[in-house]
Amino acid sequence: MTAEPQWFTSSYSSNGGDCIEVARNLVASANIVPVRDSKDVDGPALGFPAEAWQSFVSAVRAGEFGTA
Repeated sequence: MTAEPQWFTSSYSSNGGDCIEVARNLVASANIVPVRDSKDVDGPALGFPAEAWQSFVSAVRAGEFGTA
């Protein structure tokens, strides 16, 4: 049986709904991090390899993408 994603929205996402949701619960079992648009919960989700997602998060935290 495949686990269902348990969606999580960051506590930093208080900007009026322009955010994403992430399901971290599938990292251990499938080594994947599903990501979806929080405004379209029935829409598609993208699945990223856990290592790639961690690299992206680290780059964001390091300020490699600048600020909006």
